[in-house]
Amino acid sequence: MEFAFQLAKTAADLEEVPVGAVIIDRQGNLIAEAVNRKTREQDPTAHAEILAIRTATKKKQSYYLQDCTLYVTLEPCPMCAGAIIHSRLGLLVYGADDPKTGAIRSVINLPDSCCSNHRLKVLAGIKETSCRQQLQTWFSRQR
Repeated sequence: MEFAFQLAKTAADLEEVPVGAVIIDRQGNLIAEAVNRKTREQDPTAHAEILAIRTATKKKQSYYLQDCTLYVTLEPCPMCAGAIIHSRLGLLVYGADDPKTGAIRSVINLPDSCCSNHRLKVLAGIKETSCRQQLQTWFSRQR
């Protein structure tokens, strides 16, 4: 999670919403890392989670990531939650809850809903205070 947090700092330096994501395989190898790139790429799907999943599935040559863990600094949105479910990630670890668009536990719970074909293991609140403060500081500077 520390590396995801450092990536989020990189995103902030690039004037992107500070979200970082990493995917680790069962052996503890880093197989993907990403930061938000929505602004730079003018792409609404360029969330850190989506970009990390794309990289990991290419590296593994499979869209199933059941033996992997995704670490991300902010609770995933509905789009990212859907990609996480469809990639069958083994574990999601995230930092701060997202009270506006969180789709894992905060606003809605897609992984545990009847529309999910995969039961996702979730560990929330890791480095929560640091992740939340990083986001709040970035947004306050943007306003």
